[in-house]
Formats: sequence, C-alpha cells, structure tokens
Amino acid sequence: QGYHVVGYFSKEKYSEAGYNLACILTLPQHQRKGYGKFIISFSYELSKIEKKAGSPEKPLSDLGKEAYHSHWNRELLHMLRSIGARPNPEDRSISMQELSEITSFKKEDIESTLKRLQMIQYHKSQVYVKVDPTLVNYHISKCGSAGVPVDPTKIHWTPHVFNP
Repeated sequence: QGYHVVGYFSKEKYSEAGYNLACILTLPQHQRKGYGKFIISFSYELSKIEKKAGSPEKPLSDLGKEAYHSHWNRELLHMLRSIGARPNPEDRSISMQELSEITSFKKEDIESTLKRLQMIQYHKSQVYVKVDPTLVNYHISKCGSAGVPVDPTKIHWTPHVFNP
C-alpha cells in the first residue's frame, strides 16, 4: 500500500553540455520492471517542456548505454515508421533538426543511433536517412517494450531560468 521509492534521477538546473539527466538509478529489487525506461522518457519530457534538446551525461555505464540505445532506437524507429506511412510521398521526409525538435534528442544522438541501425547514408557532406520499411520493422521487433508510460499532461514543472 502507498508509495514506494523505486529509483531516482538527478538533473542539473543548467548544463553547458546540454545534459538532460546527470544520474539515474533504479533500486535493484525494482530493476527489469520498466522504471529505468520511465525515468529516461521522463527526462526527455522535461526537455520538451524546456524546448531544448538534451542528452545524458557521458560517459554512460554499460547498463546506461544499453538503456539509452534502446530508448533512442525505439522512439526514432516508431517515428520513422509513421513518417514512412504518410499517404503523400512528399510528406515522407524529415530533417535531423526536425527529429531533434520533436524528440528533444540531440542531433549527435540521433545520428549515432541511425548509424548503429545502418539507416544513415552520407552524400556530398549531406546526411540522409534510409527508411526501408522491412529494416525499420525488423529493428522495432528487437526493441522491446517502452516500459511504464509517461503521461506528459501530468507533469507540472517549471524549468529553471538561467541568467548568466
């Protein structure tokens, strides 16, 4: 009955490096239940409220790397699948900047994720995302669940305003 601490995270009020999460911990007895995924998703919802792209503090631990790669994979793949399903072919493109604005992921994290998934191509210093529906669906099948969902409408938080 009641509320129980299952984990925590810390967030810097101001991060010159653009970190949206400094430290994350799920207590051992609550691991593998989706709470870490929840905390990661929650941190990006806070970034959306701040209207800033963010990234976790580096270097990531092995478990942190696994969790973030899974989160980035899942979110980007589902987004690319929905973009690829748009009825009008002219609406089936999106820039790295637009992906960053929608997800609040830093462009470097988006590019490294798509590179890891072998879905990125370079041509004359331009970056292109290769959206092969078969490849997208294959990678989505390997992502696992999103964990405990975050309802952004339930977040009541005001970002810190930094005045240097």
